[in-house]
Amino acid sequence: MLEKVKQARQQWGGSNLLIDTWLNKRQELIVTYCQIAGIPPYEQNAHQLPKDEEISEFCNKLVDYVSTGHFEVYREVVSACEVHGESSVLHIDELIPKISVSTEMSLEFTEKYADNAHIFDKFDTHLSTLIEGLEQRFELEDQLLSNLHEKHSTLA
Repeated sequence: MLEKVKQARQQWGGSNLLIDTWLNKRQELIVTYCQIAGIPPYEQNAHQLPKDEEISEFCNKLVDYVSTGHFEVYREVVSACEVHGESSVLHIDELIPKISVSTEMSLEFTEKYADNAHIFDKFDTHLSTLIEGLEQRFELEDQLLSNLHEKHSTLA
């Protein structure tokens, strides 16, 4: 996942401050996930449950990332596409509902664990399902940015 963030930065980094900030938030979210999941280089925690504050931090970054996408980045992308082409608007109309699935997953996860991290009922399963949804989300978001970047060379 971090490799894909690096690729996204190489492809779209520097073209827009909002996009750069958003990609930084994506990276922070992934790093925090790796920490609570005990994924290298954080594997020393692999056999321990994450601390409540670590889960809360992950949930906060999750909501921040999802919110930035929906309320800032997507708006900018939609505005640029409305100005520059109907085919891009159709593409967005196709992608946003698919992206929204992971938004719901993120909010449900946060609602269950952000303030109740001590409730570990199926935590690993929920976290795994969430990450799968986020990986799909990242791919869809990258398609959105790619479409805009290819067809409308400015993300300003």
